[in-house]
Amino acid sequence: MTLVSAQLKLDVTIPAEGGIGLGAWLFLPEGDGIRPAITMAHGFGGTREHGLERFAQAFAAAGFVVLVHDHRNFGMSGGDLRGDIDPWQQIADWRRAISYLESRPEVDPTRIGLWGTSYAGGHALVLGATDRRLCCVVAPTISGYEQGLRRVSPDATPALEHAFNEDERARSRGEPPRRQAVVSGDVSVAAAYRSQDAIDFYLRPIPEGIWKNEVTLRSIRAARMYEPGIWVSRVSPTPLLMVVARDDKLTVADLALAAYERALEPKRLALIPGGHFDPYHDQFPLAEAAATGWFREHLLNPGTRHSAIPTLPISLNHNRT
Repeated sequence: MTLVSAQLKLDVTIPAEGGIGLGAWLFLPEGDGIRPAITMAHGFGGTREHGLERFAQAFAAAGFVVLVHDHRNFGMSGGDLRGDIDPWQQIADWRRAISYLESRPEVDPTRIGLWGTSYAGGHALVLGATDRRLCCVVAPTISGYEQGLRRVSPDATPALEHAFNEDERARSRGEPPRRQAVVSGDVSVAAAYRSQDAIDFYLRPIPEGIWKNEVTLRSIRAARMYEPGIWVSRVSPTPLLMVVARDDKLTVADLALAAYERALEPKRLALIPGGHFDPYHDQFPLAEAAATGWFREHLLNPGTRHSAIPTLPISLNHNRT
């Protein structure tokens, strides 16, 4: 137990399916009483050490209990197949995290919000549409298929499909799943991401032994099959905030904006400058303020839960800094 900016930061374990324990931080805001809560997790291949604590501390400082968990097979969570990403298993585990928050004596179980980033923003859409315990959500990833078309050139697609098929054949022979890097600037090394901002983000200094720069190849195939955007119109009447970086090339901005148009009220769009990782860096104040404002609006006042009253788009400075 440590004291962080007048908040208690606890290391906790969430029981999940198959006897797996999900490693998590629980931030308790200063003061007594039952509080609304926010549940958070990272995107593709990330851990809670990859920039989430800054958001969690801001939410806790605003008066929320905050739970930040590692997905199974990553960070301090259990799982025998390290680096393996199954979006539907991650969603099932996240439901357990919501149940864990409901059980905490510090938490008002009728006022729980969810914040997901990147790949986990897609999970936020699915959970927002299918788990009415949530009062509001912050998203997005939209379409694994469409994003795959943007990231992999047509000339490279046959080789990628061949690698997927060879992995399937190898596993049918009892071999372990094949792997590739999460990030690499070396074109001879298979990697999910090659941009310098992705390399800098994932390879940031974190405690040794927490994270390894690799995922299973089948995780890449699963990501290309994942279509959380189809759930966006079903999130309503749960309030939905979409924080979209205008120049995002990973969770592609135009796909997110098109999905926002399909979403029903109550909803709000926060369009911020920069690329995919800028909400963690230069644009953190805008991203954090948008999310904190949304949670305050829909969690601090329980009378707004599932309100059908439309919310107005917020106005943000679109000038690049």
